[in-house]
Amino acid sequence: MTGFKPALKPPALPKGATVGIVAPASPLPDQEYLERGLAFWRRRGYRVRLGSHINAATGYLAAGDDQRLADLHRMFCDPEVQAVVCLRGGYGSLRLLADLDYELIAAHPKILVGYSDITALHLAINKKTGLVTFHGPMIYPELGSQSPSPYTVKSLFCTLEATVPPDPISPASNLPPAVTINPGRAQGIVIGGNLSLVVATLGTPSEIDTRGKILFLEEVNEAPYRLDRMLTQLHLAGKLAEAAGIVFGFAGEATALGVITARLQLTGRPCFYGLPAGHINPQVTLPLGIHAWLDAEACTLTYLEAATAPA
Repeated sequence: MTGFKPALKPPALPKGATVGIVAPASPLPDQEYLERGLAFWRRRGYRVRLGSHINAATGYLAAGDDQRLADLHRMFCDPEVQAVVCLRGGYGSLRLLADLDYELIAAHPKILVGYSDITALHLAINKKTGLVTFHGPMIYPELGSQSPSPYTVKSLFCTLEATVPPDPISPASNLPPAVTINPGRAQGIVIGGNLSLVVATLGTPSEIDTRGKILFLEEVNEAPYRLDRMLTQLHLAGKLAEAAGIVFGFAGEATALGVITARLQLTGRPCFYGLPAGHINPQVTLPLGIHAWLDAEACTLTYLEAATAPA
């Protein structure tokens, strides 16, 4: 790994650690998910700490912007909290970026787990601090479900607890088969997340930088024309051509693959569709901000370094 620029890696999650639960975006549709989610972490031997405003729902937001921001800052400040896990996605994380204390986060590097709307936090924090974050399951709907997927659970803990590179990520056996869009191989830092949120950062200080990176994208239940529009916007912004390689998770609708293939084939970049990450069950935990090797013919993503540092 000669020449790799070191990332800011959070300490690995030790057994018995305290996990903080925050709600940067929308409130839960059903409070039973929270109780089951807390029980999930406790059964694994972890302690849990809730954000002070986790139940202060304000319409489509889990709480006011100041309250959600305060909970996030408090978890990063709290010396007893070793990991910050998001309650759910929805909407709201983008509203926090202008006032997020990046210096505080850089001074207290910790595991941050979430996906969907949480993509806004991943992109901003990684760009401003270099902190490795984790695109992975949340309380809703995965960890607070009545029976979390064993694949999802194994991937989560193998990634967060280890100080060695994660196992190569291959297509999951019980999901639709992966598809090579453009053959080839590429190496680079993995960055990205939910397509809608990646596009939403364009023109902002948190705009995604794909130069020489492996761009990961995923989406859920968007109409084909909306997928086309967002991918076209990324193309016009130069973000697809600048990437070393592209990997797409899933996008929900069966018609989505045709749109994605048509747009991404034009890039000529190594690319495949079907990584088991995003709005999908089972779901892999995907570190963002470290180097990996993409093989678009084998449809695999192999990390070249650990995502966490020794605790």
